[in-house]
Amino acid sequence: MTGNRAAYRYAKALMETATENQQMTQVEADMRLINQSISESKEFENFLKSPVINKEVKLSTLKSIFDSVNEISSRLFNVLIENKRIDLLPQISRAFIELVDQANNVVSAEVTTATPLTPEMEEKVLDKVKELTGNQASLIKKVDEKLLGGFLLTIGDLQYDASIAGKFKSLKNTFKQNTYI
Repeated sequence: MTGNRAAYRYAKALMETATENQQMTQVEADMRLINQSISESKEFENFLKSPVINKEVKLSTLKSIFDSVNEISSRLFNVLIENKRIDLLPQISRAFIELVDQANNVVSAEVTTATPLTPEMEEKVLDKVKELTGNQASLIKKVDEKLLGGFLLTIGDLQYDASIAGKFKSLKNTFKQNTYI
C-alpha cells in the first residue's frame, strides 16, 4: 500500500508539472510508452527493482532506452534515482495514466482474451464498455490461453465474462446444483 500511495503522489506531481509547462500530451505519451515497455518485459521490471544494480547504471539505461522522452519525464528518472524510488516507475506510470483518464472521463477497462485482439474485436469491446458504463474507455489488453475463446472484461468492480471457460464453469455449477438420481 505504501508503494501505491507514493506512486500516486509522484504521478500527481508529474501531472501538475506537465500541466504547468503545457506539455501534458507529450508526458502522457511518455508514460504510456514507459508503462507498455515495462509491462511487456518482466526482466526490465526486475532490472528496476534489483538492489544489486548500481543507480547510475539504471539511470543511464533508462535514458538510453527512453532517449526520445520529454524533459519532464527524463527529470522524473533523476528524481526517482535520487530518492531511491526508481522501483516505483511501473506504478507511477500506471497511476499517471489513471489520473489522466479520470480527468478526461475515460474509464480503464481490462480485457483478457485467449488470443491477441484484432482491431475489429477491440472496437467491439470498446463499444461494449461504452454500453455498460456510458463512458469512453482505455483498454488494458491481456492474453490468457486458459480462456479458450471469448473474453473477460473488467471495469472497476464490474466483471463481464464472455469466455468459453466461463461458460464451462457456469455449466459445471448448473450440473452440480441439479443433481439427478
